Amino acid sequence: MSTITSSKSKATALANVQALIAGTQKHFPNGQFTLGNTAFTTASLVQTLQSLADALTAMAAAHASVKDGGAALRTTETKVGPVIRAYTGFLRATFTNATAQLGDFGLQAPKVRTPLPTEKRAAASAKSKATRTARGTTSKKQKLAVKGSVTGVIVTPITTPAPSSPPATPAGPAPVATASSAAPK
Repeated sequence: MSTITSSKSKATALANVQALIAGTQKHFPNGQFTLGNTAFTTASLVQTLQSLADALTAMAAAHASVKDGGAALRTTETKVGPVIRAYTGFLRATFTNATAQLGDFGLQAPKVRTPLPTEKRAAASAKSKATRTARGTTSKKQKLAVKGSVTGVIVTPITTPAPSSPPATPAGPAPVATASSAAPK
């Protein structure tokens, strides 16, 4: 892939190719080029660049067409989807046991649910009861009956200390430097 079409957007790539075409036609109207062991005239180079610009334009149009098609599909599915669900429900209710007729509509007959054998049902029930006991899960009414009691709790109030005042500064005059103490020796 060339550096022209690997840019951030195809619109930018198209603009870059069109700028190359315009600049070539402006500055080299009758030029001769050898690029990558291939000889080009200005006209043949512009034609090559224009083919890329045409391909980018066609791709942009195709993308727009796909987006429009996708939006139309979603709109139609929104309208028709509930109708299809209702109609297939009607067909399943009408032809419950007639697999051939359901097959004509592309539907399969619902699978018949096989009940659990009594041994497996008893084992599942025992396992469920054991799990509830192990987890301590109870029914809603049993949970309402559980009440907690609190004894021996001492509440200690939290008090905040009063804000402290800033440290006091001396009220006396500041010492004055004299010339004798400031002079170098």
